[in-house]
Amino acid sequence: MILALDVGNSHIFGGLFVKDELQVRFRRNSKGEMTSDELGVFLRAVIREWGFDPVKVRDVAVCSVVPEHHHAIQNCALKYFQKEPFFLRAGVKTGLKILCRNPAEVGADRIAAAVGAAVLHPGKNLIVTDFGTATTLDVIRSGSEYLGGLIMPGLRTAMESLVERTAKLPPVEIVVPENMVGRGTVESIQSGLYYSHYFAIREMMSHIRKQEFAQEPVICMGTGGFSRLFEHAGLFDDIQADLVLQGLYHTLQLNRTEVKNRRKG
Repeated sequence: MILALDVGNSHIFGGLFVKDELQVRFRRNSKGEMTSDELGVFLRAVIREWGFDPVKVRDVAVCSVVPEHHHAIQNCALKYFQKEPFFLRAGVKTGLKILCRNPAEVGADRIAAAVGAAVLHPGKNLIVTDFGTATTLDVIRSGSEYLGGLIMPGLRTAMESLVERTAKLPPVEIVVPENMVGRGTVESIQSGLYYSHYFAIREMMSHIRKQEFAQEPVICMGTGGFSRLFEHAGLFDDIQADLVLQGLYHTLQLNRTEVKNRRKG
């Protein structure tokens, strides 16, 4: 079994791969301090709750955009699973050519999503939109060249900013609005959040197509926690909520030899 962890600014999104299939999915808050013991007890409990034995975890794979949690994750893997964790970071094999000015600064979650997309659609031009704390668009040419992308505030981040910076606007549930024109404050915020994302993503993908791919076909993919909100919006050819975990799992397979040699050393 492979334990995969996508450590974001708001949540840890994790999964357990059993015989190459993602069979367990879970989330945990990642804000604030986190100890190795808290995380280890949580992970072992989740695995047991799904009917699996934590002792049978043979690898722990991690992509993280929260450096302050790395030490706790490392110690958690060693103490509770007796495994040196594999971190997706600059220098590991991904199967992609990172064509950014500074490849080391590209978020591990963005690389994992790009790898997952390239594995699902080999050799294709791809635009991958990931809905997280930030909403990101990543561009891959011919399934192997990572060109870069765009970053903007995520849906929840935008909503929280409204609440924090205004006196009377309340927090709202982020849903698909029934009408574009809201008949009340809550509905107006929900509509503004949804449609600002919808039109921004639609226009950005349209311009990326023209600038980077001319008349070539492109597959547009959605992933991340809020991707299902846009399932029937006509934005995406494919929605894979688990794309980062799938890409992380594939990257681990590419680097297995290095992982084994490091452990022997």
